[in-house]
Amino acid sequence: MHGNPLFAAADISASGLAAERLRLEVVANNIANAFSTRSANGGPYRRQDVVFSAVLNQRLGGRAGLGGVQVAGIVEDMSDLRRVHNPGHPDADKDGYVSMPNVDLPVEMVNMITASRAYEANLRAMQFFRQMTEQSYSLLRNQGG
Repeated sequence: MHGNPLFAAADISASGLAAERLRLEVVANNIANAFSTRSANGGPYRRQDVVFSAVLNQRLGGRAGLGGVQVAGIVEDMSDLRRVHNPGHPDADKDGYVSMPNVDLPVEMVNMITASRAYEANLRAMQFFRQMTEQSYSLLRNQGG
């Protein structure tokens, strides 16, 4: 983050871009593992979700101002796993049921669309900030000469 308050808007948008990029990666990982019955932790894959937290910057005068967003962590969704009857599956229990990941593909697609739209919104805000900055510099140059 810049120390200059003039760049606060760009910093906030940049933090949003980074956070939403990570969110898109986590959603893609969830989709890729939607049918993985074995994971490194043992058992079926558990869907993951990104937790965001607001960043507050101290400003002059002791007041805190919004400083963007940061990733607080990636957490596993502890909701129930689906059980599917498939006695021929190598991970089936003695009753022929397989524990499947708790990934719901329509939910992941909605998450991907919202993360993509949030990414685009942050990108547009950054582009708008850049355009305003360029116009300000242009006005200052024309005024001085």
